[in-house]
Amino acid sequence: MELNKIIKGDSVQSLANFEESLIDLIYFDPPFFTQKTHSLRKGKDKLYKFDDKFNSLEEYLSLIENVLVQSKRVLKPTGSVFLHCDKTASHHIRVILDKVFGHNNFQSEIVWTYRRWSNSKKGLLNSHQIIFFYSKTNNFKFNPIFTNYSPTTNIDQILQDRERDKFGKSVYKRDSQGNIVLGKEKRGVPLSDVWEIPYLNPKAKERTGYPTQKPVLLLNRIIELVTDEGDLVVDPFCGSGTTCVSAKNLNRNYLGIDQSCDAVELAKCRLDDMVITQSNLLKNGEESYIEKSEKDLAILQTIGAVPVQRNSGIDGFLKEQIDGKPVPIKIQGKHDSLDDSIEKIEKASRGKGYDLKIVIQTREAGVRRLFGINSNVEIIKSLDLLTKEKLNSHFKKTDDFEKNSN
Repeated sequence: MELNKIIKGDSVQSLANFEESLIDLIYFDPPFFTQKTHSLRKGKDKLYKFDDKFNSLEEYLSLIENVLVQSKRVLKPTGSVFLHCDKTASHHIRVILDKVFGHNNFQSEIVWTYRRWSNSKKGLLNSHQIIFFYSKTNNFKFNPIFTNYSPTTNIDQILQDRERDKFGKSVYKRDSQGNIVLGKEKRGVPLSDVWEIPYLNPKAKERTGYPTQKPVLLLNRIIELVTDEGDLVVDPFCGSGTTCVSAKNLNRNYLGIDQSCDAVELAKCRLDDMVITQSNLLKNGEESYIEKSEKDLAILQTIGAVPVQRNSGIDGFLKEQIDGKPVPIKIQGKHDSLDDSIEKIEKASRGKGYDLKIVIQTREAGVRRLFGINSNVEIIKSLDLLTKEKLNSHFKKTDDFEKNSN
């Protein structure tokens, strides 16, 4: 069989043409039974869309089961299947997976979680999808992945060996001299079944315009987890080709299947260009985005403001708008004059139409510029500054009183 290509065709029929026990991993992201037409425009001219409409739930589940039956047939004994779904039909799909692969071969229910902002409907914000992980047998291939320890973890304690005392309590193991015995090398925390991988930014270069495109980084993790270089990865609903791009990037063989001409064309183009967006959040951690000091965060919390990171001119916004418009906040920096802070918030607010802008003054103003900028910024003194001024005033009155008494 010719590998490393995109096949235009029906997923069930195409899988039926494969030899038995040929494939190492099957990942598929089928329609979610939303009963909607999904569409997204790429640039000015190209519109990608597909129908996620079925005559009935039974018709939809029959499609999923037929794909799973063929998937099990073509998987190697060491192979696995990962099925991507959401809340719409995940409970039905789990039953079918148990039926086809056996509940003993269920390995994990992976929660892919991400942050998205929407107030479009009543209820809790949907910010995760489910990926079911089943193996063909209990002899499935698995490559452990380890993540960093939590910042609150006492690493020195983890590196010390433990044992049970006569009361069954866990204690540090000691040698004959009473010294604590060091444990084996630790590689970190084993990967959990909750994966926080950012959803693709609308402006990411990796974005193709395909409505339900998944990030390559998500597929990278799946492929690295259960395959080795040279293994064969198949996606029966390849869409824009993310699975194939990931497999090619990781030196795996691949086959993608889709019945849409647009999807096949798009996937082939992506495999030629190989554009993969890296995530600074995954690379550097969430802490790398936090630039505000604890003092600044405390000030913002006191006045009911939401912090803004990575913006030199605006430190936060009031949670409540005034006259239907946001209210930006700038806290006077350690090395900024009051004029500097005013200029920064004015520059960051230019063209936004904010009626009210606030600078929190944290130090005595000192000498203001003779010709300051024209600004309608409101200046509010911080609680620390007001307290300091109040105390200074009190001490001054006390000194004056003592001088007059003498």
